[in-house]
Amino acid sequence: MSETLLRVNSLSKTYGKLPVLDDVTFEMRRGEILGLVGRRGTGKSTLLHLIGGNTQPTLGTISFEGKSVYFSSPHQARRGGIELVNQVAQLVAHLDVIQNIFLGHEIALFPSVGLPKWEQMCETARELLSKFDLPHSLINHSIESLTNEQRHLISLLRAFIRPARLLLLDDILPNLGYHRQEIVLERVREQAQLGLGVIICSENLKHLFNITDRILVLFEGRLVADRNTSDFTPRDVVELIVGASHQEQVTPVIWALESFHKAQRHTEELFQEQAQLHETLEASDLLNRQLIEKLSDQVKAMDRLNAALQETQRRLMTEREEERKSLARELHDSVIQDLLGLNYRLEDVESGENTDEQRRELLAIREAIRQVVGDLRQLCRDLRPPTIDNHGLSSAIPSLVQEWEERTGVTANIDIAQTLGRLPELMELSIFRIIQEGLGNVAKHANAHKVQLTLTHSPEGHLLIRFADDGRGIEVLPDLADLSAKEHFGLVGIGERVALMDGRMRIKSSAGEGFVLEVELPNPNPFG
Repeated sequence: MSETLLRVNSLSKTYGKLPVLDDVTFEMRRGEILGLVGRRGTGKSTLLHLIGGNTQPTLGTISFEGKSVYFSSPHQARRGGIELVNQVAQLVAHLDVIQNIFLGHEIALFPSVGLPKWEQMCETARELLSKFDLPHSLINHSIESLTNEQRHLISLLRAFIRPARLLLLDDILPNLGYHRQEIVLERVREQAQLGLGVIICSENLKHLFNITDRILVLFEGRLVADRNTSDFTPRDVVELIVGASHQEQVTPVIWALESFHKAQRHTEELFQEQAQLHETLEASDLLNRQLIEKLSDQVKAMDRLNAALQETQRRLMTEREEERKSLARELHDSVIQDLLGLNYRLEDVESGENTDEQRRELLAIREAIRQVVGDLRQLCRDLRPPTIDNHGLSSAIPSLVQEWEERTGVTANIDIAQTLGRLPELMELSIFRIIQEGLGNVAKHANAHKVQLTLTHSPEGHLLIRFADDGRGIEVLPDLADLSAKEHFGLVGIGERVALMDGRMRIKSSAGEGFVLEVELPNPNPFG
């Protein structure tokens, strides 16, 4: 039997005119663990979904165990020995845990009849739960009663219960706690030693360097590196991920991967320690002076580190906005125009000799096309509102609010300072995104009838954004770290944008008395 398990040859995938993967070629052996890395949007998930049958390639071929294969569905891929575990847990909500684990692979008393052997299935499930440090009692629980981490683990257990020869893990580790991440990596390593091939997509370079034999790096849809892990360093990987090799570009990104928030907390702790030392120690003592000076140097170094991290985050934010702008332009100039052209052609056909039924069908098709064009135009406005580029916030915000009112039924009053004027592009986009996210939070959580939105100058000349709704409010003000852990990213996203612009965010609320969010940002043009 050949040692080559998988061979991917010139694999490409496009959606319309947008290329996602371009001419990707690699192969892997039985028992090998491959790491798959790249920036978001470089096609990592698409590559795994092509191999796992979730979607089909535009060009190229896939060979598995020496045979050319074409999977039209994940079910076909599973039958062929390939198991894909998605970022989102794929479970059946109305079935309990043991039914989900064995779904489609039940142990039957009489296979032709299909009577399940529940005792054997329960025993097998308990053994598997123990290997992942999960309680045996979980097997009879409903899916709705599980935590987010447990759901992802059950989705993974389904892959381990089936006789797969290739396991594809699409960035599932961030959904797990540190302890369970280590367990999953150990189980993967054990299965690989038994001949299972594994491709693991992850942004955690420590995990990949700890477990993989080789690392594949994607950049803008192309495979730019396929090397043994031992021949790589983390810096090599980051250089390939960002498409740069200059010190000033790579180093901040490495720092960013190590967590901006962790560095910020560390800085705050050092400032507190410095203040306490100044209060409790006499500077006349030489040793104390040396300690304070050393701590001061550390604080300054950490400040420089945070400044570099903030600059990196600003650059990434700018790149994301440029990508949104490019995608919106592509949708508007190409896809929408193609659809409108098709609609005009259908209109010509409709004016010809047709039966009543044909005219009705043509009319229905044209109406569907108009609906799709309307949806795409809304998507373009969400990606990059053209009003901002042409007329600034004073025009873009009323347009956004009007659409939001029509969609939600909530009344919004707007007060925008006449002296606001035009601001730098990144600041205008950030303010627009903050308002967009703030309105989204009101619609999702406030149960409000009215909201007051104000964009003006504070007495100190700063820019002041204020949301005030008449909704139900909250008793306990939220903690942003807790919201992030629970994947409630609305206020977290606003807070991150505010921090990157050196601003401040305040929240005021009481149960039954509405919710107030205030954002204060430095103004590049104080007092207009």
